[in-house]
Amino acid sequence: MPDIRIHRDHSLGLAKARKIAWQWAEEVEQKFDMECTVIEGETSDTVEFTRSGCSGKLVVAPDHFALDAKLGFLLGAFSQTIQVEIEKNLDTLLAASAAKPKAKAPKKA
Repeated sequence: MPDIRIHRDHSLGLAKARKIAWQWAEEVEQKFDMECTVIEGETSDTVEFTRSGCSGKLVVAPDHFALDAKLGFLLGAFSQTIQVEIEKNLDTLLAASAAKPKAKAPKKA
């Protein structure tokens, strides 16, 4: 079975990384008919995902994302394409999060 491993470092902290992971899970559920389960922890979360021919997990830590997926025989032929799509999706979410301006504190009178 072909494996996909993706690692992305970030400096978002767990709360912001968690939001990105939830958004990623919602997108793959809709776009790829995945079934996702989020397991929250104190120091990291895990998003487990599955569908026919594919299963894996996304570990969400305060300083990185680590995705491991196993593809079945039929999807294995498309492993490069699938990996590129996952990387693009995750990178887009990370870039959008980094581009958001921080809210300004209200001025004191």
